[in-house]
Amino acid sequence: MNKISWLIVYTSIFSLSSVSAQTKKSTAIAKPFPAEVARPKLVVGLVVDQMRWDYLYRYYNRYSNGGFKRLINEGFSVENTFIPYTPTYTAVGHTTIYTGSVPAVHGIIGNDWYNSETKKNIYCTEDSTVVTVGSTPSSEGNMSPKNMLTTTITDELRLATNFKGKVIGISLKDRGSILPAGHAANAAYWYQGSTGNWITSSYYMKEVPMWIADYNKLKLANKFYAKNWETLYPINTYVNSTGDEKAYEGKTSTFPHQLAQNIDKNFDAIRSTPYGNTITLDLAKLAILSEDLGQDNITDFLAVSCSSTDYVGHAYGPNSIEAEDTYLRLDKDFEEFFNYLDKKVGKGNYTVFLSADHGVAHVPGFMKENKLPGGTVSDRDIVFKLNAFLNEKFKVNNVVLKSMNNQIIFDHDKTDNGTVSFDVIKNASIEFLKRMDGFANVVDISRISLATLPEIQKKMITNGYNARRSGDLYYILDPNWFNGSSTGTTHGNWNPYDAHIPLVFMGWGIKPGASNKTHYMSDIAPTLAALLHIQMPNGCVGEPITEITNK
Repeated sequence: MNKISWLIVYTSIFSLSSVSAQTKKSTAIAKPFPAEVARPKLVVGLVVDQMRWDYLYRYYNRYSNGGFKRLINEGFSVENTFIPYTPTYTAVGHTTIYTGSVPAVHGIIGNDWYNSETKKNIYCTEDSTVVTVGSTPSSEGNMSPKNMLTTTITDELRLATNFKGKVIGISLKDRGSILPAGHAANAAYWYQGSTGNWITSSYYMKEVPMWIADYNKLKLANKFYAKNWETLYPINTYVNSTGDEKAYEGKTSTFPHQLAQNIDKNFDAIRSTPYGNTITLDLAKLAILSEDLGQDNITDFLAVSCSSTDYVGHAYGPNSIEAEDTYLRLDKDFEEFFNYLDKKVGKGNYTVFLSADHGVAHVPGFMKENKLPGGTVSDRDIVFKLNAFLNEKFKVNNVVLKSMNNQIIFDHDKTDNGTVSFDVIKNASIEFLKRMDGFANVVDISRISLATLPEIQKKMITNGYNARRSGDLYYILDPNWFNGSSTGTTHGNWNPYDAHIPLVFMGWGIKPGASNKTHYMSDIAPTLAALLHIQMPNGCVGEPITEITNK
């Protein structure tokens, strides 16, 4: 055999030996394939209505180890999470969290909007085809998710499990329960302030389960009314807040807040106290127990929204003792809730995330008191002044129908009459509004790409614009200016105090840590989809947050 033949044989033997060695090595370290897709037994979504991101740390030193501190230290905090659209309102935030989409796609552009076809205001969850279930008939129960145009992550879980995984939504607010629970939910429950009952609608069921009916008989609000509302700790220790009595806060802004007069009379008053969050989480625990959530290997989903933080925040503002006390009490409620999950579902068997639907601006009176800029505008005033201007200039009477959601809505029947072009009316309106106090800019929404705006504002307005439901002009206010009154505060603008929200994941599949990388509210649903190995919602525009997992 010549040298070339020996070389070929030798090379072949060496190659075969190498392959054999690699095969043995691979076989030795190969792990068995998983028998099934790994998923948590329960996912819990916690949305704290009106929670600014800084609340995670503003009261951190006073939080217990089992509530917010546990979330931050055992979980993964996505510190730089922003809302990607404007205006920043409750219904829009809840919908975006659970759809991974934006108003341009999912259609929920505000808590309310104007339907130019029917010439009527539309409430985000209104549905005249369904009726109240669980209490006396009222418009409070004529609700469903039909106005939401896309699926939610909760819908996708139902689809992925062939409708075996249970989905339940719970909130004092109908929109905080219905929109997160999605179209295919087993149930959504919300609070009827006129009776003190937790109700649902015929969209979900013909009658409420016995555990809801029995719970309603307790009229639990009375128990808390009897306690009144006193500070959890000595009032002189609330050093992160302004004084107790401020003229720019709500009408009854002095502790202790007297509640006993509401017993059996005003069940709705519980909303504006921290006890509203307590009864919400109490019902959530009862739902876990009564519906056997997280008790088998098919993932269930409980969507909970704590709304009292919003009611308190609107009345008293983010620098009030009321706000601080509400968060300290919510921290205690979360500690009990997490302990219950540990006991009932098992620590490590559930995944929880906490976020918010929006933040909040400081009360203008507080800003003025501290030599900081801020102020208010009025929708009614805007419509009156703009109509007067247009009438005088073009002889068109009441051509402006609405100012809502930072948008101007014109009566198109009057703008299309041939007397003066709609473009001329819009351009004149833009120039007029720009001269009003508090207005930073005004743009034609249908031509937003041509507007000279910071890119972040242009992007947020575009994401919030739905061609069928939005108005004609969008106005941008100066920082800490908003549509409101002389007392209390609100939200809705593009600014960080309204758009920077907390986002913390904890539990199954989550590693402890934090990131300051910029993410968006619309990234929450695709992150959950990736974690659960299911399809993302059908209008999703977000991306998974990959750094949270321990894989």
